[in-house]
Amino acid sequence: MFTAYLIVAIVTIVLNAGAAIADFVYAPFVLQNSAAVDVPRSWIVPLGLAKAAGAAGLILGLFGVPYLGAAAAAGLVLFYIGAVVAHVRARVFGNMVVPGGLLALAAVVLVLDLAQAR
Repeated sequence: MFTAYLIVAIVTIVLNAGAAIADFVYAPFVLQNSAAVDVPRSWIVPLGLAKAAGAAGLILGLFGVPYLGAAAAAGLVLFYIGAVVAHVRARVFGNMVVPGGLLALAAVVLVLDLAQAR
């Protein structure tokens, strides 16, 4: 089970770190997607910081900091639930696979992390 946790956690870390970097540099697709779901431009960097914090927490969890990985995964689950809700509210379904996929990955990391704590 640890191998599955490790693989899913690393994929989740890489994707969230990449998404955070894209937010920090105001990548064109970030600006387009945020505008489509009515997220103000002023929120992009703080949202990127939340993604980066989640990735950092997952990294620290991998290195054995008790409960931090689970807390980071739970935070990412809540973050991406909010993203999915924003897409549904704005009726923007064409690119919902990204926040939906990241939500699924964060949820799997959370479940695997908690299963290992037993």
